[in-house]
Amino acid sequence: MKKLHYYLADVFTEEVFGGNQLAVFPEGQDVPEHLMQKIAKELNLSETTFVLPPTNPANDIKLRIFTPGKELPMAGHPTIGTAFVLLQQGYLKPTGNQLIFEEGVGDITVNFEKKADKLGLITMAQPLPQFGATFTNTQILADLLSLNPSDIDTDYPAQVVSCGVPFFYIPLKTLTAVKRAKLRQDVLENQLSHLGAESVFLFSTETENPAHAVHGRMFAPAFGIPEDPATGSACGPLGCYLVHYGVVPSESPSHLICEQGYEMGRPSLLYITIGQENKKITSVQVGGKSALVGEGYFYLY
Repeated sequence: MKKLHYYLADVFTEEVFGGNQLAVFPEGQDVPEHLMQKIAKELNLSETTFVLPPTNPANDIKLRIFTPGKELPMAGHPTIGTAFVLLQQGYLKPTGNQLIFEEGVGDITVNFEKKADKLGLITMAQPLPQFGATFTNTQILADLLSLNPSDIDTDYPAQVVSCGVPFFYIPLKTLTAVKRAKLRQDVLENQLSHLGAESVFLFSTETENPAHAVHGRMFAPAFGIPEDPATGSACGPLGCYLVHYGVVPSESPSHLICEQGYEMGRPSLLYITIGQENKKITSVQVGGKSALVGEGYFYLY
């Protein structure tokens, strides 16, 4: 029998039982590759990560990320949560405040704050945005979310945007509409599969906390995630969308806070920073805090 050590963390929160759950296997080289997806499905968290030696010795680690349904080329809360676990448990002891993770989209820079041996905000850089297809049929959008066409905010486009992973963003007029929404997977598969995004992110600038810029929800049934309490890989493109279309004041850099997970009883805060020069987006960063929940062993017979 083989024992695989793993940690559980809640990411994008300072308190346990909030944020997004993550399992981290810090010695991923001991995990047979063909079992990684099965282990992620068995744990059934939004994501599970396996830490491997880097291909480039100048980098810190290679990271593989799995949802219960498939492997991802990059993701926000697994990157930030894995950095938190590795730093807190002493697997990584950098001389500075920066790490380089190898992920499916390339090298990802991770920065962290540490005061009196306590980890604070951990931030990851994301690839620059790619703005994809738009969709203008408000009736189909309303059907997708089990809402009324009048709930869709047509002042801004429903559009696919990616900073490594594509999401379909749908602006809604009110916080109440965001809370009422229920995703219909049949509409997503039958009417919107041509868009090139399997995940839907809906949002409103009406928020629970007036200090926050946006309230969001993310659905990814194709990835085995009915709803996600905090989605770092979606908040980078979200910030780009908000800045690009002037939904929020255009500053450089723009600092935004997205609240997510409230409908699931797992409130999460994601800190977004979008850099610009001459009205062109030049940098994308998403960050948050984490809390260690527990640790254990996974048995292989």
